[in-house]
Amino acid sequence: MTRSTPGPYSGIPLESDPAIFTDLLRALGVKGLQFHDLLFLDPLEEVRASLPGPVLAVILIYATTPDYEAGLRKERQDARDAGKGYAGVGAEEPTLWFDQTIRHACGFMGILHAAANLSPAGQDGQYIEPNSLLSNLLRDALSLAPAERAALLKSSLGIAEAYNAASIRGTSQIVHAEEEAIGHYVCFTRSPQNGHIYELDGGKNGPIDQNEWLGGDQDILSAGLKLAQEFIAKRTDPQRPYGHVMVLVPEENA
Repeated sequence: MTRSTPGPYSGIPLESDPAIFTDLLRALGVKGLQFHDLLFLDPLEEVRASLPGPVLAVILIYATTPDYEAGLRKERQDARDAGKGYAGVGAEEPTLWFDQTIRHACGFMGILHAAANLSPAGQDGQYIEPNSLLSNLLRDALSLAPAERAALLKSSLGIAEAYNAASIRGTSQIVHAEEEAIGHYVCFTRSPQNGHIYELDGGKNGPIDQNEWLGGDQDILSAGLKLAQEFIAKRTDPQRPYGHVMVLVPEENA
């Protein structure tokens, strides 16, 4: 989780509940899609058969350690200090990526990154309602550099209001902005530009093209599960070696 301030956002992390994620997705202006829990990660074809439709994005939450989180922040800052900070901008970016500067908002960043890359940059496509909160954000963010894009998101009162309503739902004990959270979210999605599978984490130094590691696998469910299992095996807190996966799929009966 980033240590940045929440601004108008509550600073309360989202509970990893597909109903909460879906309702927030709808509040942002996405129609016809829902988040769905995966109760098992293999075998692949059984996972696929359990879903109501094709997978459009994968979101993983996994337990991390303070040292891991500190390492992410240092890696990002070192890249920027060396003049190698991510500088992608415009419709030619392979994915639309947002730098996370909102405290405890990595779950929201997962939702945002999944929805922002459903169609080529600058296009609402079939799922995003025109003139919705998300449509307007993506239109205004497209031509901005990463720092300006992050500032735009952080200052969006409408999106903050939708996030804040979602953040106080759920059954888990609420973690407040000044407290540490133990889970971290990451989104895996397919680029609308080149078909590669990308790791989208607002706490890192830009989007990460995982095509080489995946051996060219462009099936988002297959690739996303490979990445999720790799993260759970090698990046989780050894004291809490678990992960939870949700997938973005068409609504049932939509």
